[in-house]
Amino acid sequence: MKLNLALLAAAATGVQVGAAIVASRFVVAEVPPLTLALLRYAIGFACLLPFFLKSFMAPALEGQARAALKNIATADWLAMAALGTGQFAVLIALLNFGLQHIGAGQAALIFSLFPLLTLLLSSALGRERISAALLAGVLLSITGVALSLWPKLQAPHPGHWWGEAAVLASAGVGALCSVLYRPYLQRYPTLAVSSFAMLVSVLFLGLLALAENWPARVMALGLQSWTVVALIGISSGIGYFWWLYALKHESPTRVTVFLALNPLTAALLGVLFLGEALSPWSAAAIFLIASGLWLATRGAAPARR
Repeated sequence: MKLNLALLAAAATGVQVGAAIVASRFVVAEVPPLTLALLRYAIGFACLLPFFLKSFMAPALEGQARAALKNIATADWLAMAALGTGQFAVLIALLNFGLQHIGAGQAALIFSLFPLLTLLLSSALGRERISAALLAGVLLSITGVALSLWPKLQAPHPGHWWGEAAVLASAGVGALCSVLYRPYLQRYPTLAVSSFAMLVSVLFLGLLALAENWPARVMALGLQSWTVVALIGISSGIGYFWWLYALKHESPTRVTVFLALNPLTAALLGVLFLGEALSPWSAAAIFLIASGLWLATRGAAPARR
């Protein structure tokens, strides 16, 4: 069987996001959410930049790739800037706002609707058709995530829906960006798109994080916190490149369905490093998520209109 590198990259991204969540627990008390996001993507951009500059200056790139970069239309620059801002800054701002009003378990469950929203948006825009196997795989993965989080969803509801709406909106922004990225990824080199989009998101987050007085907080960080933040940032830069590579070569739904590995990875790493127990609910969730991923990714990619 031929190895599908795009789906492998998507799976690696899902694992990376879950691992970054666990790592973030060690510094979240010292680094506020927006400041942490700023540092995360600033380091990620710094990791991608040397590879982009090296590839751009390489003689082998004197053909179509360099010509494509030099002839990027202004409208495309603006579109990629908007997508980068949405994928990171807007998405994380909405998610963090939601986490101020609802628990992490409820937020993760709502955010797991990301693949289903991607499927609906991609179909509505004519980017792909909904097959029975694809839809069943997405729903099975969502069910698995819900099952793993069910024991944590017993807290009484505060009586308003602002938190849920914000998290759902963040998932919607991510789904929309994932669908709209594809034309630019097919038109331009993946490394160039990822570097530029991450740079724009860093600039935008730098403005948002001023409310948290990020310059003073960054100067006050200790060695241990910087080590954890650096690991999160480096993995995020690599993970974002994997994410865009997967979106370039596969349908958005088949890529985003691997985000179901995010809470699963966080749960397993919690068992290994945080002393958390793996409940029967989590074991059943592993089976459902694995079944959903198999259904959603088996065979040929869904036909595109």
